[in-house]
Amino acid sequence: MSHLNSSPRMLTWAAIGAAALMAAALVPATSARAASVPLPPTHAGFDYQIGGAYSPPAGVKIVTRDHTASPAAGLYNICYVNAFQAQPGAEGEWAADLLLRDSAGKVVYDKDWGEALLDVRSEAKRKRIAAQIGTQIDGCRDKGFQAMEPDNYDSYTRSAKLITAANAQAYIKLLSARAHADNLAIAQKNTAELAGNRNANGLDFAVAEECGQYDECGDYTSAFGNEVIVIEYTDTGRTKACRGWGSTLSIVQRDVDVSPAGSGGYVRKTC
Repeated sequence: MSHLNSSPRMLTWAAIGAAALMAAALVPATSARAASVPLPPTHAGFDYQIGGAYSPPAGVKIVTRDHTASPAAGLYNICYVNAFQAQPGAEGEWAADLLLRDSAGKVVYDKDWGEALLDVRSEAKRKRIAAQIGTQIDGCRDKGFQAMEPDNYDSYTRSAKLITAANAQAYIKLLSARAHADNLAIAQKNTAELAGNRNANGLDFAVAEECGQYDECGDYTSAFGNEVIVIEYTDTGRTKACRGWGSTLSIVQRDVDVSPAGSGGYVRKTC
């Protein structure tokens, strides 16, 4: 996703279920999670500020902001990093061979957001990409964030089948190790079909867009318990999420552009 902005992933993938089960067989059974990292409080006031930082509303205890922003004083802060795709127009920040290309040599894009996918298919490339993203993770640590949210874990579903679920999981393990080395918790962003592998992949909590809208909240709670933060983008999604999970999860409705408070498109509603 992009322009300091997180995309609602509106696809539910019946066909991916079988692929995810196959990928799970490739993932070691031992847990890579770090027991000592500080986790976000459960069922707490949350605000999603990746479209621009502003003073958190009263009652907010958890804030997500872009890695270029500063954390909110006195709150639990999650640092947003676009970890699986290049920001729009930022392809030049990556070595040419680290951008995913099709059989004709053309860069593969997330068409909804105009972002080039990163090529995490080989171990060598995964390590190089993780090293570059790792500088952003270190920056999150240095600024005082307590956790990181690596976006576009599900980019393999938009890769024209070039990237596999196993590739994505092998890469996110590298990010988990870097985050934990920095004493940061790391979130699983969306990708409900891989939630059952969270321990092996080293993931500490979940950030789920539109799980109420698409009846996926239970997929996350079955793997993460109450360590789930929910962002909805419609009244319908918020109502469904609040009806089923409002007493246990952190839930907020934002506008799709995640507009800063005071701007014309700003929407923020809670249960």
